[in-house]
Amino acid sequence: MSNNAGFPGSDLKVTGLDFLKSQNCRLHHTDAYNISNLVVRRGQPFQLQLTFSRELQAPDKLSLRFSIGENPMRSRGTLMSLNPRREEDLSRWQISIIKSIGKECLLSVTSSPMAPVGKYTLNVKTGNNIYNPENGEVYLLFNPWCEDDVVFMADEAQRKEYVLNDTGCIYVGSAYSIYNRPWNFGQFEEFVLDACMYLLDKSKLKLSNRRDPMFVSRAMSALVNANDDNGVLLGNWSGKYNNGTSPLDWIGSVSILQKYYKTKQPVLYGQCWVFAGVLTTVMRCLGIPSRCVSNFNSAHDTEENLRVDIYLNELGEKLNGMSLDSVWNFHVWNDVWMKRTDLPAGFDGWQAIDSTPQEQSQGIFQCGPCPLKAIREGDVYLPFDSKFVYAEVNADKVYWVVKKVNGKDKHIRINTETQGIGMNISTKAVGQDKREDITWQYKFPEGSEEERKSMQKASSFIHPSGIVPRARFASSLPMGLVNPKPTVLQETVFKSGLQLEIISKAALYPGNPFELAIIVKTSTPGSWTINLASSCQLQSYTGKVEASLGHVKETVKLEGKSEVQVPLNIAADTYMKALASVEDEVLIHITAIAEVQGTDDKLTKETTMSFEYPPITVQMPETAKLNKEFTCAFIFKNKLNVPLDNCKLLVEGLGIFKMTTFDQGDVKPGRIIKSEIICTPTRLGEKKIVAKLTSDQVKGISTEKAITIVE
Repeated sequence: MSNNAGFPGSDLKVTGLDFLKSQNCRLHHTDAYNISNLVVRRGQPFQLQLTFSRELQAPDKLSLRFSIGENPMRSRGTLMSLNPRREEDLSRWQISIIKSIGKECLLSVTSSPMAPVGKYTLNVKTGNNIYNPENGEVYLLFNPWCEDDVVFMADEAQRKEYVLNDTGCIYVGSAYSIYNRPWNFGQFEEFVLDACMYLLDKSKLKLSNRRDPMFVSRAMSALVNANDDNGVLLGNWSGKYNNGTSPLDWIGSVSILQKYYKTKQPVLYGQCWVFAGVLTTVMRCLGIPSRCVSNFNSAHDTEENLRVDIYLNELGEKLNGMSLDSVWNFHVWNDVWMKRTDLPAGFDGWQAIDSTPQEQSQGIFQCGPCPLKAIREGDVYLPFDSKFVYAEVNADKVYWVVKKVNGKDKHIRINTETQGIGMNISTKAVGQDKREDITWQYKFPEGSEEERKSMQKASSFIHPSGIVPRARFASSLPMGLVNPKPTVLQETVFKSGLQLEIISKAALYPGNPFELAIIVKTSTPGSWTINLASSCQLQSYTGKVEASLGHVKETVKLEGKSEVQVPLNIAADTYMKALASVEDEVLIHITAIAEVQGTDDKLTKETTMSFEYPPITVQMPETAKLNKEFTCAFIFKNKLNVPLDNCKLLVEGLGIFKMTTFDQGDVKPGRIIKSEIICTPTRLGEKKIVAKLTSDQVKGISTEKAITIVE
C-alpha cells in the first residue's frame, strides 16, 4: 500500500470530528446545559462533521460506533455500529451522508426514540483505524419534542415550563393561607447533568430499563432520598439541624446536587419541598416533563384504610404521638409526564412520584409513578403505590376526645370529616408566576356521583376497618364489633344546625398578640346550650405540636338561628420563646370542640394559619446587558416589634451569580438592612433573582424578581 496520503487506496484516517455543538444543541433545546460535551435528545437528527486524511472513496469502510454501559453489545442495543452505506442498524438508529466535499464529510445521525438515556462513547472506525475524538462522550436525553418518544408533550408552552424552565416556586402554608416559596431548579447548571448521570449509574437500572421513563422516574424517587442507597438528601424533621443545613435554608437544587456530586455522600438536610424541588431538577435535566405538586391537608395514612384518627384532650388540644397516622398541613411531591406502556390504555399523562421517605414500596423508600387518572377513578390496584397516594388526597378525618374516666383514658368519637383532606392541590401555572389549582386532576368534585363511585371502587381494594380508635395505647373494641364492609362515611346532620368558624381579627405578625375568635352558630328553632372548648397551638407543617399556647372553655346559649363570637387571645410573650426555640417554620393551629347539651350534636373544627412577615425589596434594573456588570440591592426593614436574631440573607440568580449568604447579625425593630451584590449576567433571556431571609424567630421571608438579559 502506498504511503502517499491523499491518493485513493491509501489508508483512510479521521483527522478531526466537529460535534457542531451550537447548531445541534439549539435544535435539541439543550443549548443551556453548562457542559463542554454534546447533549442531544433521542429520536431527533443531529449532525457531525468529519475531516479525513483524504477524500472519501466508494470502497472505503466507515462506521460510527456509539456505545453505552460497561459491556456494550449490539444484541442488547447498547452498541450501535452505524455505516452510512449499509442498511439501518437493528437498533433503530439511522445515519446518512448529507454531503462529502474534498476531505470533509457532513453526517446526520438519528438515535432511536427508544434508546436508553445516558452517556454514549463515540468512536469512528475507518478500515482498521479507530479515531477517539476529544470530549467523545455524547449525552442522550429523553425527548418531549419527539412524537415517537413516550415522554412526548404536544404543547410548546408546557414543554417550556415543565422541561426548560429552570426557576419556579413551590406552594406551602396551609389550605386557607397558601403562599409560594421561590425555588431555583437549575437543571442546566454546572455538574447538575453529571450528577444525574451518576444517579442513573448508581440506580443499577438495567440499560434496557433506561429506555423507559417509568423505571427511570421510580428509581430517581428512591435516589433523591438517602434512606436505602446513599442518595442525594437526608430527611430530618427533628427541628435540630446544627450539623447540617436547615431544610429552610435552601433556595434551590443546584448547591445540593453540586455538593452531592462532589462528595458522593448524602447532603444534610431535606424536608418534602426540598426533595420535590431536587426531583423536579433531576427529571427536567433528563428530559422528563415534571412539576412540583403541593397537597394541602395531606393524609399520611399508615394503615391504608382511608382514615386518619385525630386525638384531642378536653381542652381541644391535639395530642402528639397518640396516632400512628397524621395530617400534614401540606406535602409536596412531583408529577411526571409519560405514556404508560405497561398499563391498559387510558393511563397516560401525568403520574405522581414522591421522593420524600415516608413509606417503603417494594422494600425501598420510593413512590410512583402512579397515574393521576387511577387516583381520580379509584383504580388503586394499578402500579405503583396508588393506594398510598389515593389516601393522601382522599382519607377521612375521625376526631376523638380522650377523657379520663375512673383514672383510665376513654376515647369518645366526636365526628367524622369527609371533605378536609386533599385540598387546593397546587402547582405553578404554565408560563406565568401564579398558582394553578389541579385538584380536579386528582379527584372528582366533593359530593358528586363520580366521587362516590370512585370512593366505593377504591374502598373495595383498600383494607377496610370499622370505626374504632386506633391510638397506640387504645383499648380497642373486640373484633366482633368491627364493621367488615367498606362504608363511604357521610357528614353528620345536626339537630341544632351547629356550625363552627375560626377567624383571626388582626394580622398575625410575630411579636403581636393573636386576636382569634371562634364563631358558634345554630340554625334550627329552639334554645341551645353549647359547651365550647378551643385551644391554640404552634405546630410544624407535618402536624407535630411544638407548643400549646392557651385555651378557652365556655358555655354559650343560642336561640334558633343565631351566632356568638368567643374570643381566644394569646399574648406575644406566650409564643415568642417557642418560636425561637424551634428551627422549623411553624404554623398557628386552632382547634374547637362544641357539644350541644341534651343532644348528640358534637362537632370539631380545626384550622391552620400562617404568620405574616414584612417583605424583602429587590432593587435592580429591569434589563441588563450580557457580560456587563450591574448592581442588585436587597433591602429589608424589620417592621415587627421584636428583634430578629442571627439574620441571614441567602441570594441566588441562575446565569447571573452563584448562591451567596450575607450574615446580618441581630436586627432590632425598625432597623433597615441593605446588602448589595455586583453581578455579571452570562446568559440571555428572562432570569430570576431569589432572596430569602432567615433568623431565630422567623424562617419564611422570601421573594423573587425577574430581570431580562439582552445582547
